[in-house]
Amino acid sequence: MTKSKSVTGWTRFAAVLLVFGGAMTILAGISAIANDRIFFTTRHYLFSFDVIGWGWAHLILGIAILLAGLSLFKGATWARIVAVILAGLGAVANFLWIPHYPFWALTLLAIDIVIIWALCVGDRRAHT
Repeated sequence: MTKSKSVTGWTRFAAVLLVFGGAMTILAGISAIANDRIFFTTRHYLFSFDVIGWGWAHLILGIAILLAGLSLFKGATWARIVAVILAGLGAVANFLWIPHYPFWALTLLAIDIVIIWALCVGDRRAHT
């Protein structure tokens, strides 16, 4: 039996979520850079960041996540490792983004957690 390099099941699902999550993170970053007044900021949150600076961080991270998702479609092992690391960074960034845009941040946080899960436990049968 020969092993194919085709992407199956959970890896494809994670790649789609990475592309979607990366695009949404890019949009959040662009929104924060273009008009920081559209974001709500709570007064008594433990973490306090400049919205425009945080927008640049989201933009750069979103581009990296999007590229990792596209690379994951090719089935490269390095892309799987990089995707897990970037999804973890995305989860932390979205956790810290909660005071500025709670619903969006919690949605992307959940997507990042599902991505990590899908890449770490998915496709076990494909490698045996």
